[in-house]
Amino acid sequence: MLGLESWKPILTALVLPPVPLLLLMLVGVRLVLPRRGLGYFLVFLSAALLWLSACQGSGRWLQNFVLKPPAALYSDDLTRLKAEGRNRAPTTAIIVLGGGLIPRAPEYGVSDLSSVSLVRLRYGLWLGRETGLPVGFSGGLGWAHIETSGRSEAEAAGRIAQQEYNRPLRWMEPDSRDTRENAIRTVALLRGSGVKEIVLVTHAYHMPRARKVFEEAAAGAFRITPAPMGSFVPTSRPVLDWLPSSRGYEQVSLVLHELLGLLVRA
Repeated sequence: MLGLESWKPILTALVLPPVPLLLLMLVGVRLVLPRRGLGYFLVFLSAALLWLSACQGSGRWLQNFVLKPPAALYSDDLTRLKAEGRNRAPTTAIIVLGGGLIPRAPEYGVSDLSSVSLVRLRYGLWLGRETGLPVGFSGGLGWAHIETSGRSEAEAAGRIAQQEYNRPLRWMEPDSRDTRENAIRTVALLRGSGVKEIVLVTHAYHMPRARKVFEEAAAGAFRITPAPMGSFVPTSRPVLDWLPSSRGYEQVSLVLHELLGLLVRA
């Protein structure tokens, strides 16, 4: 039976914009008559925050100065990993974290990875090809999926890696439902395999939380090397960074979701 964790997607949606800001605006409207100054202040404040919550500039600022993700792998890092990959029995594993599953994609007739998971998998497989290191994938069915059975993210990733990239995965962890379980179950999977270092692949905005829980789960048994990808970058025209857009709303929501996860240690 699903417990409180199954409510995480609903509670997250209620806590993050736009719901709190819309409620704040309604409070301001209600106060306009009895307390005009305060009422108008709350209306304008919530409108301004709604604007900023849909700007790519806001998402990038929150990513770079609040989350502070590590930089992408430098050439020196790749050189070291390539040297490790040339060993007959490398002790380093590239682990890609899942980011969402489409239970049944109509165009394929089978389950498929979300766009977030696909770009993570692509980078992980590229990194594996460049370094010669084995690649694994961690992801089951997230808490947003009501059903408790069916194909996992890891299984879909394994099929795509084999059929579309011709690069089979060495490890597949199919039971985790969130980032903390990614870490716990992946560390358990790799114990006794000879692996001493995990090169962790996920989006830059997700890396601070992912790295934290993996280091906690590893408890010194593995070295955790972050390999972030997909950092938010400026648009070609700076003015567009501060105009509301669907992309901006998505970026701000992703960063705030990570901050909430760090706050409640989820």
